[in-house]
Amino acid sequence: MSSLATRYIDVCDAMAAGCGRLVHPCVAAAGERRAQRRFIGLMMAAPFLVGGAAVTLSAVRLGVDMALAGIFAAFGVCWFTGLLASASGSLAVPGRIALIAGSLGLACLVALAGGLASPVVLLALALPVETAWVSGSRRATVWAAAAAAAALVLQYALEPVFPAAIPAAWHWLLPLAWGLTLAPRLGDFAAVSGVEETEEARLEDVIDGVVLRLARAGDVVEASARTQSLLGLAPALLAGTGLFDRIHIADRVPYLSALADLRDGASRQRLSLRLRMPRSGADDPGDRYRPFDLELMRSGETDCFIGLLRDGGEAQGLREELEAAREAAAGADIAKGRFLAAVSHELRTPLNAIIGFSDMLLHEMFGPFKDPRQKEYVELVRESGQHLLEVVTSILDVSRIEAGTYGVQPEPFHFSDAVDMCQSLMRLQAETKGVVLEARVADTGEINADRRAVQQILINLVSNAVKFTPGGGHVAIGAQRVGSRLHFWVSDTGIGIEEKDFANLGKPFMQIQNDYTRRFEGTGLGLSLVKGLVALHEGTMSIESAPGEGTKVSISLPLDGPKQGSDKPVVLLMPSARASKGEADGAFRKTA
Repeated sequence: MSSLATRYIDVCDAMAAGCGRLVHPCVAAAGERRAQRRFIGLMMAAPFLVGGAAVTLSAVRLGVDMALAGIFAAFGVCWFTGLLASASGSLAVPGRIALIAGSLGLACLVALAGGLASPVVLLALALPVETAWVSGSRRATVWAAAAAAAALVLQYALEPVFPAAIPAAWHWLLPLAWGLTLAPRLGDFAAVSGVEETEEARLEDVIDGVVLRLARAGDVVEASARTQSLLGLAPALLAGTGLFDRIHIADRVPYLSALADLRDGASRQRLSLRLRMPRSGADDPGDRYRPFDLELMRSGETDCFIGLLRDGGEAQGLREELEAAREAAAGADIAKGRFLAAVSHELRTPLNAIIGFSDMLLHEMFGPFKDPRQKEYVELVRESGQHLLEVVTSILDVSRIEAGTYGVQPEPFHFSDAVDMCQSLMRLQAETKGVVLEARVADTGEINADRRAVQQILINLVSNAVKFTPGGGHVAIGAQRVGSRLHFWVSDTGIGIEEKDFANLGKPFMQIQNDYTRRFEGTGLGLSLVKGLVALHEGTMSIESAPGEGTKVSISLPLDGPKQGSDKPVVLLMPSARASKGEADGAFRKTA
Protein backbone atom coordinates (compact mmCIF):
# COMPACT_ATOMS: atom_id res chain seq x y z
CA MET A 1 0.00 0.00 0.00
CA SER A 2 2.80 2.39 0.83
CA SER A 3 4.51 1.75 -2.51
CA LEU A 4 1.24 2.48 -4.33
CA ALA A 5 0.85 5.76 -2.44
CA THR A 6 4.43 6.66 -3.22
CA ARG A 7 3.91 6.02 -6.92
CA TYR A 8 0.77 8.15 -6.83
CA ILE A 9 2.66 11.01 -5.19
CA ASP A 10 5.50 10.68 -7.72
CA VAL A 11 3.02 10.90 -10.61
CA CYS A 12 1.44 14.03 -9.10
CA ASP A 13 4.88 15.55 -8.61
CA ALA A 14 5.81 14.83 -12.20
CA MET A 15 2.57 16.44 -13.43
CA ALA A 16 3.12 19.49 -11.24
CA ALA A 17 6.69 19.83 -12.50
CA GLY A 18 5.50 19.57 -16.10
CA CYS A 19 2.86 22.23 -15.60
CA GLY A 20 5.43 24.42 -13.89
CA ARG A 21 7.61 24.32 -16.98
CA LEU A 22 4.67 25.66 -19.04
CA VAL A 23 4.47 28.85 -16.98
CA HIS A 24 5.82 31.84 -18.90
CA PRO A 25 9.42 32.80 -17.90
CA CYS A 26 8.42 36.41 -17.34
CA VAL A 27 6.39 35.41 -14.28
CA ALA A 28 8.80 35.89 -11.35
CA ALA A 29 6.61 36.13 -8.23
CA ALA A 30 6.28 32.81 -6.48
CA GLY A 31 2.55 33.23 -5.75
CA GLU A 32 1.75 34.17 -9.34
CA ARG A 33 3.77 31.26 -10.70
CA ARG A 34 1.91 28.89 -8.39
CA ALA A 35 -1.46 30.26 -9.53
CA GLN A 36 -0.59 29.91 -13.21
CA ARG A 37 0.84 26.44 -12.71
CA ARG A 38 -2.40 25.32 -11.05
CA PHE A 39 -4.54 26.99 -13.68
CA ILE A 40 -2.66 25.27 -16.50
CA GLY A 41 -2.88 21.93 -14.72
CA LEU A 42 -6.63 22.41 -14.18
CA MET A 43 -7.17 23.24 -17.84
CA MET A 44 -5.21 20.15 -18.89
CA ALA A 45 -7.19 17.81 -16.62
CA ALA A 46 -10.73 19.27 -16.68
CA PRO A 47 -11.65 18.03 -20.22
CA PHE A 48 -11.37 14.43 -19.08
CA LEU A 49 -14.11 14.87 -16.46
CA VAL A 50 -16.25 17.11 -18.67
CA GLY A 51 -15.80 14.81 -21.68
CA GLY A 52 -16.72 11.76 -19.64
CA ALA A 53 -19.84 13.48 -18.35
CA ALA A 54 -20.80 14.57 -21.89
CA VAL A 55 -20.54 11.03 -23.19
CA THR A 56 -22.65 9.48 -20.42
CA LEU A 57 -25.33 12.16 -20.47
CA SER A 58 -25.71 12.95 -24.18
CA ALA A 59 -24.73 9.84 -26.14
CA VAL A 60 -28.12 8.17 -25.73
CA ARG A 61 -30.33 11.26 -25.86
CA LEU A 62 -28.53 13.39 -28.49
CA GLY A 63 -26.62 10.78 -30.42
CA VAL A 64 -22.96 9.94 -30.91
CA ASP A 65 -22.29 12.94 -33.12
CA MET A 66 -23.35 15.44 -30.48
CA ALA A 67 -21.43 13.53 -27.80
CA LEU A 68 -18.22 13.70 -29.88
CA ALA A 69 -18.82 17.37 -30.56
CA GLY A 70 -19.14 18.02 -26.84
CA ILE A 71 -15.93 16.11 -26.12
CA PHE A 72 -13.95 17.99 -28.76
CA ALA A 73 -15.37 21.30 -27.55
CA ALA A 74 -14.37 20.56 -23.96
CA PHE A 75 -10.82 19.57 -24.90
CA GLY A 76 -10.42 22.40 -27.38
CA VAL A 77 -11.63 25.21 -25.14
CA CYS A 78 -9.79 24.00 -22.02
CA TRP A 79 -6.47 23.27 -23.67
CA PHE A 80 -6.63 26.48 -25.71
CA THR A 81 -7.21 28.46 -22.50
CA GLY A 82 -4.33 26.73 -20.71
CA LEU A 83 -1.90 27.31 -23.58
CA LEU A 84 -3.05 30.94 -23.82
CA ALA A 85 -2.11 31.45 -20.15
CA SER A 86 1.25 29.78 -20.79
CA ALA A 87 2.00 31.97 -23.79
CA SER A 88 0.84 35.29 -22.34
CA GLY A 89 1.99 34.94 -18.75
CA SER A 90 -1.31 36.43 -17.53
CA LEU A 91 -4.54 34.94 -16.19
CA ALA A 92 -6.75 37.94 -16.93
CA VAL A 93 -8.14 36.85 -20.32
CA PRO A 94 -7.73 33.06 -19.93
CA GLY A 95 -9.43 33.24 -16.52
CA ARG A 96 -12.50 34.97 -17.97
CA ILE A 97 -12.68 32.54 -20.87
CA ALA A 98 -12.43 29.58 -18.49
CA LEU A 99 -15.15 31.02 -16.23
CA ILE A 100 -17.55 31.66 -19.10
CA ALA A 101 -16.88 28.25 -20.67
CA GLY A 102 -17.27 26.56 -17.31
CA SER A 103 -20.57 28.28 -16.67
CA LEU A 104 -21.96 27.26 -20.08
CA GLY A 105 -20.70 23.70 -19.73
CA LEU A 106 -22.24 23.39 -16.25
CA ALA A 107 -25.59 24.65 -17.54
CA CYS A 108 -25.56 22.06 -20.34
CA LEU A 109 -24.66 19.20 -18.01
CA VAL A 110 -27.38 20.07 -15.50
CA ALA A 111 -29.96 20.42 -18.25
CA LEU A 112 -28.95 17.06 -19.77
CA ALA A 113 -29.12 15.39 -16.34
CA GLY A 114 -32.72 16.47 -15.67
CA GLY A 115 -32.41 19.83 -13.95
CA LEU A 116 -31.88 20.82 -10.37
CA ALA A 117 -33.20 17.49 -9.08
CA SER A 118 -30.13 15.65 -10.43
CA PRO A 119 -27.00 15.15 -8.28
CA VAL A 120 -25.05 16.71 -11.18
CA VAL A 121 -26.08 20.10 -9.79
CA LEU A 122 -23.38 19.60 -7.11
CA LEU A 123 -20.82 20.30 -9.82
CA ALA A 124 -21.81 23.95 -9.43
CA LEU A 125 -19.47 23.97 -6.43
CA ALA A 126 -16.58 23.22 -8.74
CA LEU A 127 -16.40 26.76 -10.14
CA PRO A 128 -15.84 28.67 -6.85
CA VAL A 129 -13.80 25.88 -5.23
CA GLU A 130 -11.41 25.51 -8.16
CA THR A 131 -11.10 29.29 -8.44
CA ALA A 132 -10.20 29.53 -4.76
CA TRP A 133 -7.61 26.77 -5.19
CA VAL A 134 -6.02 28.45 -8.19
CA SER A 135 -5.95 32.10 -7.16
CA GLY A 136 -6.83 32.28 -3.48
CA SER A 137 -8.55 35.56 -4.23
CA ARG A 138 -11.88 36.26 -2.53
CA ARG A 139 -12.99 38.52 -5.35
CA ALA A 140 -12.33 35.86 -8.00
CA THR A 141 -14.09 33.26 -5.85
CA VAL A 142 -17.20 35.49 -5.56
CA TRP A 143 -17.24 35.96 -9.34
CA ALA A 144 -16.97 32.21 -9.81
CA ALA A 145 -19.87 31.63 -7.43
CA ALA A 146 -21.92 34.14 -9.40
CA ALA A 147 -21.04 32.31 -12.62
CA ALA A 148 -22.16 29.02 -11.06
CA ALA A 149 -25.47 30.60 -10.01
CA ALA A 150 -25.90 31.99 -13.53
CA ALA A 151 -25.33 28.49 -14.93
CA LEU A 152 -28.13 27.09 -12.76
CA VAL A 153 -30.45 29.79 -14.04
CA LEU A 154 -29.34 29.27 -17.65
CA GLN A 155 -30.17 25.55 -17.52
CA TYR A 156 -33.89 26.50 -17.41
CA ALA A 157 -33.49 28.13 -20.82
CA LEU A 158 -31.79 24.99 -22.17
CA GLU A 159 -34.50 22.55 -21.01
CA PRO A 160 -36.67 23.08 -24.14
CA VAL A 161 -33.61 22.49 -26.36
CA PHE A 162 -32.67 19.12 -24.85
CA PRO A 163 -35.07 16.16 -24.61
CA ALA A 164 -36.68 15.62 -21.22
CA ALA A 165 -34.59 13.53 -18.81
CA ILE A 166 -35.17 11.87 -15.46
CA PRO A 167 -32.40 12.09 -12.77
CA ALA A 168 -30.74 8.71 -12.15
CA ALA A 169 -28.77 7.28 -9.24
CA TRP A 170 -25.63 6.85 -11.32
CA HIS A 171 -25.51 10.66 -11.74
CA TRP A 172 -23.83 10.70 -8.29
CA LEU A 173 -20.68 9.35 -9.94
CA LEU A 174 -19.95 12.71 -11.59
CA PRO A 175 -19.74 14.89 -8.44
CA LEU A 176 -18.09 12.00 -6.62
CA ALA A 177 -15.35 11.80 -9.26
CA TRP A 178 -14.74 15.54 -8.92
CA GLY A 179 -14.70 15.25 -5.14
CA LEU A 180 -12.00 12.58 -5.32
CA THR A 181 -9.77 15.03 -7.15
CA LEU A 182 -10.01 17.39 -4.18
CA ALA A 183 -8.62 14.85 -1.71
CA PRO A 184 -4.91 15.29 -2.55
CA ARG A 185 -5.33 19.06 -2.83
CA LEU A 186 -7.03 19.90 0.46
CA GLY A 187 -3.71 20.77 2.13
CA ASP A 188 -2.87 23.23 -0.63
CA PHE A 189 -5.80 25.61 -0.08
CA ALA A 190 -4.09 27.29 2.87
CA ALA A 191 -0.91 27.75 0.83
CA VAL A 192 -2.53 30.36 -1.45
CA SER A 193 -3.60 32.87 1.15
CA GLY A 194 -2.39 36.43 0.88
CA VAL A 195 -0.80 36.21 4.34
CA GLU A 196 1.52 33.43 3.23
CA GLU A 197 2.47 35.31 0.11
CA THR A 198 3.36 38.33 2.24
CA GLU A 199 5.42 36.16 4.62
CA GLU A 200 7.13 34.47 1.69
CA ALA A 201 8.03 37.84 0.20
CA ARG A 202 9.43 38.97 3.51
CA LEU A 203 11.38 35.74 3.82
CA GLU A 204 12.96 36.22 0.40
CA ASP A 205 13.93 39.77 1.37
CA VAL A 206 15.75 38.45 4.44
CA ILE A 207 17.40 35.37 2.94
CA ASP A 208 20.04 36.03 0.31
CA GLY A 209 19.36 32.89 -1.65
CA VAL A 210 16.97 31.04 -3.91
CA VAL A 211 14.14 29.17 -2.21
CA LEU A 212 13.33 25.97 -4.07
CA ARG A 213 10.43 23.57 -3.77
CA LEU A 214 11.41 20.15 -5.05
CA ALA A 215 9.48 16.98 -5.71
CA ARG A 216 10.58 13.74 -4.12
CA ALA A 217 12.34 12.71 -7.32
CA GLY A 218 14.35 15.96 -7.31
CA ASP A 219 12.46 17.91 -9.97
CA VAL A 220 12.06 21.59 -9.14
CA VAL A 221 8.38 22.44 -8.76
CA GLU A 222 8.90 26.08 -7.86
CA ALA A 223 11.78 28.57 -7.61
CA SER A 224 11.70 31.99 -5.97
CA ALA A 225 12.21 35.29 -7.77
CA ARG A 226 15.75 35.59 -6.36
CA THR A 227 16.82 33.20 -9.14
CA GLN A 228 17.07 36.11 -11.56
CA SER A 229 19.50 38.13 -9.43
CA LEU A 230 21.59 35.23 -8.09
CA LEU A 231 21.85 32.99 -11.16
CA GLY A 232 20.89 35.34 -13.96
CA LEU A 233 18.09 32.95 -14.94
CA ALA A 234 14.32 33.08 -15.01
CA PRO A 235 12.80 30.84 -12.30
CA ALA A 236 11.11 28.79 -15.01
CA LEU A 237 14.48 27.63 -16.34
CA LEU A 238 15.12 25.74 -13.08
CA ALA A 239 11.76 23.96 -13.17
CA GLY A 240 11.67 20.24 -13.68
CA THR A 241 15.18 18.98 -14.38
CA GLY A 242 16.52 22.48 -15.10
CA LEU A 243 18.50 22.61 -11.86
CA PHE A 244 19.91 19.10 -12.24
CA ASP A 245 21.01 19.80 -15.82
CA ARG A 246 23.08 22.77 -14.62
CA ILE A 247 24.87 20.89 -11.82
CA HIS A 248 28.46 19.96 -12.60
CA ILE A 249 28.66 16.30 -13.51
CA ALA A 250 31.08 15.61 -10.64
CA ASP A 251 28.59 17.06 -8.12
CA ARG A 252 25.51 15.20 -9.29
CA VAL A 253 26.16 12.07 -7.24
CA PRO A 254 26.30 13.99 -3.91
CA TYR A 255 23.12 15.84 -4.92
CA LEU A 256 21.24 12.63 -5.67
CA SER A 257 22.61 11.03 -2.50
CA ALA A 258 21.28 13.95 -0.43
CA LEU A 259 17.83 13.52 -1.97
CA ALA A 260 17.93 9.79 -1.27
CA ASP A 261 18.83 10.47 2.37
CA LEU A 262 15.88 12.82 2.68
CA ARG A 263 13.56 10.21 1.23
CA ASP A 264 14.93 7.71 3.73
CA GLY A 265 14.03 9.95 6.66
CA ALA A 266 16.87 12.45 7.09
CA SER A 267 15.62 15.86 8.18
CA ARG A 268 18.31 18.04 6.58
CA GLN A 269 21.22 17.74 4.17
CA ARG A 270 23.93 20.26 3.26
CA LEU A 271 26.24 20.10 0.27
CA SER A 272 28.40 22.26 -1.97
CA LEU A 273 28.01 22.08 -5.72
CA ARG A 274 28.89 23.95 -8.89
CA LEU A 275 26.26 25.31 -11.26
CA ARG A 276 26.70 26.20 -14.91
CA MET A 277 26.04 29.89 -15.39
CA PRO A 278 24.39 31.41 -18.48
CA ARG A 279 26.44 33.19 -21.07
CA SER A 280 26.93 36.89 -20.39
CA GLY A 281 27.46 37.82 -24.03
CA ALA A 282 28.39 36.70 -27.51
CA ASP A 283 32.07 36.50 -26.58
CA ASP A 284 31.39 34.33 -23.54
CA PRO A 285 32.40 30.71 -24.35
CA GLY A 286 29.93 29.37 -21.78
CA ASP A 287 30.33 26.41 -19.44
CA ARG A 288 31.33 28.70 -16.58
CA TYR A 289 30.71 27.11 -13.20
CA ARG A 290 30.28 28.91 -9.88
CA PRO A 291 30.26 27.34 -6.42
CA PHE A 292 27.01 27.32 -4.45
CA ASP A 293 25.86 25.95 -1.11
CA LEU A 294 22.60 24.00 -1.13
CA GLU A 295 20.67 23.13 2.02
CA LEU A 296 17.83 20.65 1.64
CA MET A 297 15.21 19.90 4.28
CA ARG A 298 11.96 18.06 4.61
CA SER A 299 8.81 20.13 4.23
CA GLY A 300 5.62 19.90 6.21
CA GLU A 301 4.17 18.32 3.10
CA THR A 302 5.16 14.69 2.62
CA ASP A 303 5.45 15.02 -1.14
CA CYS A 304 8.07 17.74 -1.45
CA PHE A 305 11.34 19.10 -0.10
CA ILE A 306 12.47 22.67 0.49
CA GLY A 307 15.86 23.83 -0.73
CA LEU A 308 17.88 26.98 -0.07
CA LEU A 309 20.52 27.77 -2.70
CA ARG A 310 23.10 30.37 -1.71
CA ASP A 311 26.26 31.74 -3.26
CA GLY A 312 29.23 29.69 -2.07
CA GLY A 313 31.94 31.93 -3.46
CA GLU A 314 32.92 33.34 -0.05
CA ALA A 315 33.11 29.89 1.55
CA GLN A 316 35.05 28.60 -1.44
CA GLY A 317 37.48 31.48 -1.10
CA LEU A 318 38.00 30.70 2.58
CA ARG A 319 38.62 27.04 1.75
CA GLU A 320 41.18 28.02 -0.88
CA GLU A 321 42.89 30.37 1.58
CA LEU A 322 42.98 27.62 4.19
CA GLU A 323 44.47 25.19 1.70
CA ALA A 324 47.06 27.77 0.66
CA ALA A 325 47.92 28.39 4.32
CA ARG A 326 48.35 24.66 4.87
CA GLU A 327 50.64 24.40 1.87
CA ALA A 328 52.62 27.40 3.09
CA ALA A 329 52.95 25.86 6.54
CA ALA A 330 54.06 22.56 5.03
CA GLY A 331 56.58 24.39 2.87
CA ALA A 332 57.85 26.29 5.92
CA ASP A 333 58.31 23.01 7.79
CA ILE A 334 60.25 21.53 4.90
CA ALA A 335 62.39 24.68 4.61
CA LYS A 336 63.03 24.61 8.36
CA GLY A 337 64.08 20.96 8.19
CA ARG A 338 66.40 21.61 5.28
CA PHE A 339 67.89 24.63 7.06
CA LEU A 340 68.54 22.64 10.23
CA ALA A 341 70.05 19.79 8.24
CA ALA A 342 72.35 22.16 6.35
CA VAL A 343 73.42 24.09 9.45
CA SER A 344 73.95 20.91 11.45
CA HIS A 345 76.11 19.45 8.71
CA GLU A 346 78.22 22.61 8.54
CA LEU A 347 78.68 22.65 12.34
CA ARG A 348 79.89 19.07 12.57
CA THR A 349 83.06 19.73 10.54
CA PRO A 350 84.59 22.37 12.86
CA LEU A 351 83.36 20.49 15.94
CA ASN A 352 85.21 17.38 14.86
CA ALA A 353 88.38 19.48 14.48
CA ILE A 354 87.88 21.02 17.94
CA ILE A 355 87.40 17.62 19.55
CA GLY A 356 90.34 16.08 17.68
CA PHE A 357 92.83 18.82 18.52
CA SER A 358 91.59 18.85 22.13
CA ASP A 359 92.38 15.12 22.36
CA MET A 360 95.86 15.76 20.99
CA LEU A 361 96.50 18.49 23.55
CA LEU A 362 95.15 16.38 26.42
CA HIS A 363 97.57 13.57 25.50
CA GLU A 364 100.44 16.14 25.54
CA MET A 365 101.61 15.06 22.10
CA PHE A 366 103.48 18.36 21.65
CA GLY A 367 104.85 18.69 25.15
CA PRO A 368 103.58 18.94 28.69
CA PHE A 369 101.47 21.79 30.07
CA LYS A 370 103.35 24.37 32.10
CA ASP A 371 100.27 25.11 34.23
CA PRO A 372 97.72 22.45 35.40
CA ARG A 373 94.91 24.87 34.64
CA GLN A 374 95.81 24.67 30.94
CA LYS A 375 94.97 20.97 30.88
CA GLU A 376 91.74 21.61 32.81
CA TYR A 377 90.65 24.26 30.31
CA VAL A 378 91.45 22.00 27.33
CA GLU A 379 89.44 19.24 28.92
CA LEU A 380 86.49 21.64 29.31
CA VAL A 381 86.82 22.60 25.64
CA ARG A 382 86.75 18.93 24.64
CA GLU A 383 83.69 18.14 26.80
CA SER A 384 81.83 21.18 25.48
CA GLY A 385 82.65 20.24 21.89
CA GLN A 386 81.53 16.66 22.50
CA HIS A 387 78.26 17.84 24.00
CA LEU A 388 77.65 20.24 21.13
CA LEU A 389 78.37 17.49 18.61
CA GLU A 390 75.75 15.27 20.22
CA VAL A 391 73.22 18.10 20.06
CA VAL A 392 74.01 18.79 16.41
CA THR A 393 73.72 15.09 15.59
CA SER A 394 70.30 14.93 17.27
CA ILE A 395 69.11 18.02 15.39
CA LEU A 396 70.32 16.51 12.13
CA ASP A 397 68.50 13.24 12.80
CA VAL A 398 65.24 14.97 13.75
CA SER A 399 65.35 17.25 10.70
CA ARG A 400 66.04 14.29 8.42
CA ILE A 401 63.06 12.42 9.89
CA GLU A 402 60.75 15.42 9.47
CA ALA A 403 61.97 15.98 5.91
CA GLY A 404 61.45 12.32 5.06
CA THR A 405 65.08 11.72 4.15
CA TYR A 406 66.02 9.42 7.00
CA GLY A 407 66.84 6.11 5.38
CA VAL A 408 66.03 2.99 7.40
CA GLN A 409 68.53 0.18 6.79
CA PRO A 410 67.13 -2.97 8.46
CA GLU A 411 69.53 -5.79 9.27
CA PRO A 412 69.26 -8.86 11.50
CA PHE A 413 70.98 -8.57 14.88
CA HIS A 414 70.50 -9.69 18.46
CA PHE A 415 68.64 -7.15 20.53
CA SER A 416 70.68 -8.12 23.59
CA ASP A 417 73.82 -6.82 21.81
CA ALA A 418 72.25 -3.37 21.53
CA VAL A 419 71.32 -3.50 25.24
CA ASP A 420 74.90 -4.44 26.20
CA MET A 421 76.27 -1.58 24.12
CA CYS A 422 73.87 0.86 25.78
CA GLN A 423 74.81 -0.37 29.25
CA SER A 424 78.53 0.05 28.56
CA LEU A 425 77.99 3.64 27.39
CA MET A 426 75.65 4.72 30.19
CA ARG A 427 77.13 2.80 33.15
CA LEU A 428 79.69 5.47 34.00
CA GLN A 429 77.05 8.23 33.96
CA ALA A 430 74.77 6.18 36.18
CA GLU A 431 77.54 5.30 38.66
CA THR A 432 78.67 8.90 38.85
CA LYS A 433 75.16 9.92 39.87
CA GLY A 434 74.60 6.96 42.19
CA VAL A 435 71.85 5.35 40.08
CA VAL A 436 71.63 1.58 39.69
CA LEU A 437 71.41 0.54 36.02
CA GLU A 438 70.45 -3.04 35.23
CA ALA A 439 69.05 -5.04 32.31
CA ARG A 440 66.31 -7.66 32.46
CA VAL A 441 66.34 -8.94 28.92
CA ALA A 442 65.19 -12.46 28.11
CA ASP A 443 66.41 -14.42 25.08
CA THR A 444 64.61 -12.40 22.41
CA GLY A 445 66.59 -13.76 19.47
CA GLU A 446 67.16 -11.67 16.38
CA ILE A 447 65.24 -8.65 15.18
CA ASN A 448 65.30 -7.17 11.70
CA ALA A 449 65.72 -3.44 12.24
CA ASP A 450 68.11 -0.54 11.83
CA ARG A 451 70.80 -1.32 14.41
CA ARG A 452 71.92 2.29 14.78
CA ALA A 453 68.32 3.52 15.23
CA VAL A 454 67.54 0.90 17.88
CA GLN A 455 70.73 1.73 19.75
CA GLN A 456 69.86 5.42 19.55
CA ILE A 457 66.39 4.69 21.00
CA LEU A 458 67.90 2.82 23.94
CA ILE A 459 70.59 5.43 24.62
CA ASN A 460 68.12 8.32 24.58
CA LEU A 461 65.64 6.55 26.85
CA VAL A 462 68.28 5.42 29.35
CA SER A 463 69.96 8.83 29.29
CA ASN A 464 66.64 10.53 30.14
CA ALA A 465 65.91 7.98 32.85
CA VAL A 466 69.31 8.49 34.52
CA LYS A 467 69.07 12.27 34.17
CA PHE A 468 65.70 12.52 35.93
CA THR A 469 66.34 9.90 38.59
CA PRO A 470 67.87 11.16 41.85
CA GLY A 471 70.80 9.43 43.57
CA GLY A 472 69.93 6.05 45.05
CA GLY A 473 67.31 5.46 42.34
CA HIS A 474 66.97 2.59 39.95
CA VAL A 475 66.83 2.34 36.12
CA ALA A 476 65.96 -0.94 34.39
CA ILE A 477 65.92 -2.14 30.78
CA GLY A 478 63.51 -4.98 29.98
CA ALA A 479 62.47 -6.87 26.86
CA GLN A 480 60.45 -9.87 25.80
CA ARG A 481 59.23 -11.42 22.58
CA VAL A 482 55.45 -11.58 22.06
CA GLY A 483 54.34 -13.25 18.86
CA SER A 484 55.74 -11.41 15.87
CA ARG A 485 56.76 -8.32 17.84
CA LEU A 486 59.49 -7.34 20.26
CA HIS A 487 58.40 -5.41 23.34
CA PHE A 488 61.05 -3.58 25.35
CA TRP A 489 60.89 -0.85 27.94
CA VAL A 490 62.99 1.46 30.12
CA SER A 491 61.67 2.19 33.62
CA ASP A 492 62.98 4.40 36.39
CA THR A 493 62.13 5.54 39.88
CA GLY A 494 62.60 9.20 39.06
CA ILE A 495 60.53 12.32 39.49
CA GLY A 496 57.74 11.25 37.12
CA ILE A 497 55.59 13.41 34.89
CA GLU A 498 52.55 15.46 35.82
CA GLU A 499 49.36 15.19 33.82
CA LYS A 500 49.55 18.77 32.52
CA ASP A 501 53.01 18.10 31.07
CA PHE A 502 51.93 15.23 28.82
CA ALA A 503 50.94 17.76 26.14
CA ASN A 504 54.61 18.65 25.55
CA LEU A 505 55.97 15.11 25.38
CA GLY A 506 57.41 14.25 21.99
CA LYS A 507 57.56 17.82 20.70
CA PRO A 508 60.95 18.85 19.31
CA PHE A 509 62.89 21.35 21.44
CA MET A 510 60.33 21.07 24.27
CA GLN A 511 61.23 20.19 27.84
CA ILE A 512 59.06 19.65 30.86
CA GLN A 513 59.66 22.76 32.90
CA ASN A 514 59.56 22.53 36.66
CA ASP A 515 61.83 23.41 39.55
CA TYR A 516 63.62 20.09 39.40
CA THR A 517 64.24 19.56 35.71
CA ARG A 518 65.52 23.09 35.15
CA ARG A 519 68.75 22.03 36.79
CA PHE A 520 69.46 19.64 33.92
CA GLU A 521 70.79 20.38 30.49
CA GLY A 522 69.13 19.21 27.32
CA THR A 523 67.56 20.34 24.06
CA GLY A 524 64.29 18.44 24.31
CA LEU A 525 65.10 16.35 21.24
CA GLY A 526 65.59 12.96 22.89
CA LEU A 527 61.98 11.82 23.13
CA SER A 528 61.07 13.46 19.84
CA LEU A 529 63.85 11.52 18.11
CA VAL A 530 62.75 8.29 19.79
CA LYS A 531 59.18 8.85 18.63
CA GLY A 532 60.30 9.44 15.04
CA LEU A 533 62.59 6.40 14.94
CA VAL A 534 59.87 4.16 16.36
CA ALA A 535 57.40 5.41 13.74
CA LEU A 536 59.94 4.75 10.97
CA HIS A 537 60.02 1.12 12.12
CA GLU A 538 56.19 1.01 12.14
CA GLY A 539 56.27 0.48 15.88
CA THR A 540 54.33 1.92 18.80
CA MET A 541 55.37 3.80 21.91
CA SER A 542 53.57 4.44 25.19
CA ILE A 543 54.52 6.24 28.39
CA GLU A 544 53.21 5.52 31.85
CA SER A 545 54.12 7.97 34.58
CA ALA A 546 52.93 9.67 37.72
CA PRO A 547 54.62 12.38 39.83
CA GLY A 548 56.99 10.86 42.36
CA GLU A 549 56.44 7.31 41.11
CA GLY A 550 58.79 7.17 38.15
CA THR A 551 58.29 6.66 34.45
CA LYS A 552 58.07 3.67 32.13
CA VAL A 553 58.51 4.05 28.36
CA SER A 554 57.43 0.98 26.36
CA ILE A 555 58.34 0.31 22.73
CA SER A 556 56.91 -2.36 20.41
CA LEU A 557 58.64 -3.15 17.09
CA PRO A 558 57.86 -5.78 14.46
CA LEU A 559 60.46 -8.56 14.41
CA ASP A 560 60.44 -8.70 10.61
CA GLY A 561 61.16 -5.00 10.26
CA PRO A 562 59.15 -2.26 8.49
CA LYS A 563 57.20 -3.16 5.36
CA GLN A 564 58.82 -0.39 3.29
CA GLY A 565 61.89 -1.29 1.30
CA SER A 566 65.20 -0.78 3.06
CA ASP A 567 66.64 1.16 0.15
CA LYS A 568 63.97 3.87 0.21
CA PRO A 569 63.67 6.64 2.80
CA VAL A 570 60.50 6.65 4.81
CA VAL A 571 58.57 9.92 4.85
CA LEU A 572 57.40 10.75 8.34
CA LEU A 573 55.27 13.72 9.33
CA MET A 574 55.98 14.49 12.96
CA PRO A 575 52.58 15.05 14.62
CA SER A 576 52.33 17.64 17.31
CA ALA A 577 51.63 15.99 20.61
CA ARG A 578 48.40 16.85 22.32
CA ALA A 579 47.07 15.59 25.60
CA SER A 580 43.59 15.28 26.93
CA LYS A 581 43.18 13.79 30.35
CA GLY A 582 46.65 12.38 30.20
CA GLU A 583 46.51 11.01 26.65
CA ALA A 584 48.14 12.21 23.45
CA ASP A 585 47.71 10.50 20.09
CA GLY A 586 47.14 7.29 22.00
CA ALA A 587 50.86 7.18 22.87
CA PHE A 588 51.09 8.87 26.26
CA ARG A 589 49.12 8.15 29.39
CA LYS A 590 49.53 8.54 33.13
CA THR A 591 49.20 5.83 35.70
CA ALA A 592 46.92 6.11 38.67
